[in-house]
Amino acid sequence: MRNDPVSTATAVLARVGGPANVVSVTHCMTRLRLTLADPAAGDEEALRALPGVLGVVDGGDVWQIVLGPGVVDAVTAEVRTLLAGPPAAGAADGAVAGAVAGRDARAPEDLLRLRGAGPEAAAGRGTRAAEADRHRDAGPVRTALRRVAHVFVPLIPALIGCGILAGLNGLLLNAGLLPALTPALTSIASAFMALIPVFVGYNTAKEFGGTPVLGGAVAAVVVYPGVAKVTAFGVHLAPGQGGVLGALAAAFLATRVEKWCRGRVPGALDVLLTPTVTVLVAGLVTLYGLMYAAGTVATAIGTAATWLLDTTGALAGLLLGGLFLPLVLLGLHQALIPLHATLIEQQGYTALLPLLAMAGAGQVGAALAVYVRLRHDVPLRTTIRSALPAGLLGVGEPLIYGVSLPLGRPFLTACAGGAAGGAFIGFFAMLGTRVGATAIGPSGWALFPLLAGNRGPAQLAAVYAGGLLTGYLVGFLATYATFRPATDSTDTGTGTSASTPTTATAPAPGT
Repeated sequence: MRNDPVSTATAVLARVGGPANVVSVTHCMTRLRLTLADPAAGDEEALRALPGVLGVVDGGDVWQIVLGPGVVDAVTAEVRTLLAGPPAAGAADGAVAGAVAGRDARAPEDLLRLRGAGPEAAAGRGTRAAEADRHRDAGPVRTALRRVAHVFVPLIPALIGCGILAGLNGLLLNAGLLPALTPALTSIASAFMALIPVFVGYNTAKEFGGTPVLGGAVAAVVVYPGVAKVTAFGVHLAPGQGGVLGALAAAFLATRVEKWCRGRVPGALDVLLTPTVTVLVAGLVTLYGLMYAAGTVATAIGTAATWLLDTTGALAGLLLGGLFLPLVLLGLHQALIPLHATLIEQQGYTALLPLLAMAGAGQVGAALAVYVRLRHDVPLRTTIRSALPAGLLGVGEPLIYGVSLPLGRPFLTACAGGAAGGAFIGFFAMLGTRVGATAIGPSGWALFPLLAGNRGPAQLAAVYAGGLLTGYLVGFLATYATFRPATDSTDTGTGTSASTPTTATAPAPGT
C-alpha cells in the first residue's frame, strides 16, 4: 500500500470499524479526529502500524490519529469523500464503492475491512468488545476538556491568519510604513476577534447537540453594542464582556433549553416556539447573569496570569514548559485555547503560549542528540531529518511519536529542555519583559511574527529566541548525557535495544 492520502484514508477507515462506525470527522493542524459509534470495533494496534500514522490517542469514542501537518488535510478530505460514497448496498459497501470508483486499487485486506468482513474484524471483535467499557470511560474531566477543545479547534486557522496579519500590521505601524494600508489591515485582522464569541457559540451548540445557528444567535448577544444600555448587578454591561467564556456558557445553555423544548412543544408549534423560547430564555440569562459572571472569571484569569508571571515567572515557566509535552501526548493541549483566547481579548496577547512553546524546543534538542548518538541507525536518522523542519516550526507530534516516545528516556529529557526554556522566558517576565503571542497555533520559529508584549519587537524577539536556544541546548545536553545507544542487547532505559524498536515504530520518511 503506497503512503498516499487515498490509501491512508482507506486503511484508516478499515481499522476503525468501517465507515458505518464513524459518527463525525474533524481535524486540527496534525491530527485526524474520528468520533466512533463503537470504539471497541476499532483496531488501535493495526492503526498505529500503518505507514504515515505517527501515533494514536484513544480518548474513548474520539480517536485522534496523528498524521502531521499538511498530510492531515489531504487525508481528512479523502476520509470525508469515502464517508460520502454512494450507499448502494448499505452504508459500508457504499463507502467502499466510492473508495474504489475512479481510484487506484486498494489492498484486498483493506477493502474487506471496510466491509467489516475481514478476518481481523471477525476474529478480534470479541476480544475488543471485552474492552468496550474501558474505551468509553474516558473520565468526566477529560471528556469535558475534549469537548471544549472540539469547540475551539476549528477556529485555529482563522486565529493564525488574523494573528499573523495583526503582527504584520503592528510592524508597519511601528515603522510608519504604508499608512494608507494599515487601517485596512487593522479591520481585517480585528474583525474575527471582535466576533469570535459568535463562532464559539455556533460550534458549542453543534458540539452539544443543539441547532448551531441558535447557539450563534445567543452568543451574539455578548458582542452586540446595545448591551451597553443593559444594567446587571447595578452596573452597565460592556459589549464583549465575558468574551469566549460567556459565549460558551450562553450557547451551552441555549442547547439545554432547546432540548427541553423539543420534548414538550407540540410538533405543529415546534418550528415557531422552540427557537423563540431558546433565544429568549438563554438570551435573558446571558444578559442578566452569564455575561457578568464570565466577565468576572475572565478578569480573574488575566489578573492571575499577570501575577503568576510577575512574581513566579521562572517557576511558572518551568512547570508549563515541562508539562506541555505530556498534554500534547494526551491530546488535551487544545483545552487551553479558551484561556489563550481570553487573554488575547483582554490584553491583546497571550503570555502563556511562548512558555508552552518551549516544549517544542526541548523536543528538537532531544531529537538532535538522538541523531548524533545513533550514527548507524539510518532509518531513525532519516525520520529525524524529515521531522525536524516541522519541529522547528513548533509541530512536535512527528518527533514525539516517531523518535522520543518510542525511545522512552529522550521524551523525559525533551520535557527537561522545555522546562528550561520556559524558565528562561519566565525569568525575564519577572524582570518586567512579558513576551506574548497575538494568536494561537504556531510555535517554534513560526511564532516570531506573532510576538507581542510590553516591550519593543526587538527585545521581545531576543527573549523568545533566548528561550528557544535554552530549550534546544538543555534538551540536547540532557539527552546526550543520559541516552546510550545499545550495541548489543544492553538495556538503554526503555527495556529494549535502542535500535530495533525505534526503527520499527518510526514513521515513514516524509510524513
